[in-house]
Amino acid sequence: MRSPILGAALLLLLPVSADAQDAGDPAAGEKAFAPCKACHNFEKNGVGPDLKGVVGRKAGTYEGYSYSAALKNSGLTWDEANLHEWLKDPKAKVPGTKMIFQGIKDDKKINDVIAYLKSKS
Repeated sequence: MRSPILGAALLLLLPVSADAQDAGDPAAGEKAFAPCKACHNFEKNGVGPDLKGVVGRKAGTYEGYSYSAALKNSGLTWDEANLHEWLKDPKAKVPGTKMIFQGIKDDKKINDVIAYLKSKS
């Protein structure tokens, strides 16, 4: 009887996996998204394209927005890995993009923003 209890106790002492640590917090992501609101929203076109449902969308395909050729021809799909690289440094991820944004340098904030975007899908 002690073995299962001891085993469960040991599992609690193990560090949380990297995936669980990197999942992001949508509430914190909403706050970190604040600078993005100058151009993006989830209802209609602003200066930039609508981001509702962006996670899983092929880059450069939102109807009614005039994307740069670089983004339209990038072949990217906005999965978590591509979004992470994009949010960190858009011009490095897609040279020639017309998006004027320096990027988010804090990986935790990026993960939070991605969690927030996923909650808006």
